[in-house]
Amino acid sequence: MLNYTLHKLLHTAFVALGVVTLAFGALRLSGDPAATMLPGEASVEELAALRHALGLDQPILTQYGRFLSSAAQGDFGLSFRHQQPALGLVLERLPATLELALASLALAVAVAIPLGILAALYRGRAADILAMAFAVVGQATPFFWMGVMLILIVSVELRWLPTSGRGGLDHLILPAVTLGTHLAASLARLTRTSMLEVMGENYLNTARAKGLSERSVIWAHALKNASIPITTLIGVQFGTLLGGSIVTEMIFAWPGVGRLAVQSIFARDYPVVQASVFVLALSFVVINLAVDLLYGWLDPRIRHA
Repeated sequence: MLNYTLHKLLHTAFVALGVVTLAFGALRLSGDPAATMLPGEASVEELAALRHALGLDQPILTQYGRFLSSAAQGDFGLSFRHQQPALGLVLERLPATLELALASLALAVAVAIPLGILAALYRGRAADILAMAFAVVGQATPFFWMGVMLILIVSVELRWLPTSGRGGLDHLILPAVTLGTHLAASLARLTRTSMLEVMGENYLNTARAKGLSERSVIWAHALKNASIPITTLIGVQFGTLLGGSIVTEMIFAWPGVGRLAVQSIFARDYPVVQASVFVLALSFVVINLAVDLLYGWLDPRIRHA
């Protein structure tokens, strides 16, 4: 188990390094941030002075070396726009992103698990067809389209919920539905497949022969043995929710890391974008690492492989 854990930690470190390196390179290709920070009538001398103050006139390898050295210490520099530590700005927005991701995950699990079980119990019948139709539509529907439609129908036409912003539970419902629908669709299909694989096992017939109710057989025995792939998908998709929240946060003006990252990209605020990418990527990698370790503990054959 120790070798397995060390291998995964090393893999995590390489992934994190690759992500921040790609972010660094992509941002340098996007344009000159100094040109967006000065008015159009600024002189060449003023532009050169600002680029020198920001360290953008140095060779790219020198900038990269300084970036890695500082990032290793948790210092991503000062935001060009806000003149505050970039990592601090990102961490201030992280609770909002986590709140949205957790709400979406809870909603997806609450809908998908019963739906998948129902589809497996009534395979080939109306309940199964409707559940799988929901799964197909949910996976095929883009985040941005669903978000806009929910705003137009629920907020503008019916006036049931607010259109945007972060506040109470009423502000959270529409973004959580938008972000959680895709996960619910994937999870419902996997739950159905996993349940069908265990429905014919002998231990379920034994449980019924002992006089257990059908509800106990399904929830306590069948679902328990079908839960390993389901747990894996939940863990992996939670990391995906953090990245997928970028579009949802922009649609609903949700003050999370994703919205901050998009605004910083348009402003070419290198430090904030790099800190945002690092935090989101690190969250995704850590969640995947935890799932890998949990999966390796549940199934020793994976550790040996």
